[in-house]
Amino acid sequence: MKRLFDFFISLFGLLIASPILLAIMLLVWLQDFHSPFYIAPRVGRNERIFRMVKMRSMIINADKTGVDSTSSDDMRITRVGHFIRRFKIDELVQLWNVFIGDMSLVGPRPNVKRETDLYTAEEKRLLGVRPGITDYASIVFSDEGDILEGRSDPDLAYNQLIRPWKSRLGLIYVDNNSIGLDLKLILFTVIAVVNRPLALNLVCRELETNGAPDNVIRIAHREKELVPYPPPGSDEVVVRR
Repeated sequence: MKRLFDFFISLFGLLIASPILLAIMLLVWLQDFHSPFYIAPRVGRNERIFRMVKMRSMIINADKTGVDSTSSDDMRITRVGHFIRRFKIDELVQLWNVFIGDMSLVGPRPNVKRETDLYTAEEKRLLGVRPGITDYASIVFSDEGDILEGRSDPDLAYNQLIRPWKSRLGLIYVDNNSIGLDLKLILFTVIAVVNRPLALNLVCRELETNGAPDNVIRIAHREKELVPYPPPGSDEVVVRR
């Protein structure tokens, strides 16, 4: 049922969004006359590597710097890239990955292998479902670039401050996923573009309904500064690389 839902909604979405995608493709291409797409290897369901397509928001060969996490002040982001990342247009083209079955509309965001190799046994449960374009964490940490801004080691900061909560939010989705929840999270994602505080409140309310721990709900409100925290299934206080 979920696969049929993903198939038809992604097909419809590609058709509706095609004028926007074509316009952004042209803008990205005119910037440096290189491909408007970035094909990124990601770890999918059952740890299978797939090719995730994104609208390119960075300079050519930006991935060869060895840095996986991206702050909002990352010098690799192009002028057009700042705009498309702000409104998540770079991820809209991933409807193609949903259409062909590599991804789902809703599910834990796919990660690079260097990061999934750090997963605890508990976190590896995230790899038992298709990764998605959006989920709880996509809304809660839509400002990920701002969180990492100014960090000397963005990857380390990501693993200390963001990954522990992204993984917990992802596991809550895995344990409670349904078409109804998918529809809610898609709606919350759209709301977050125009009214993020309202979207966060809706997310927290849904987390409470699903019996999420209090500390996860507090983080989802995003009212306090993030501090290093262990990932689920780990006794480490700080994740070290």
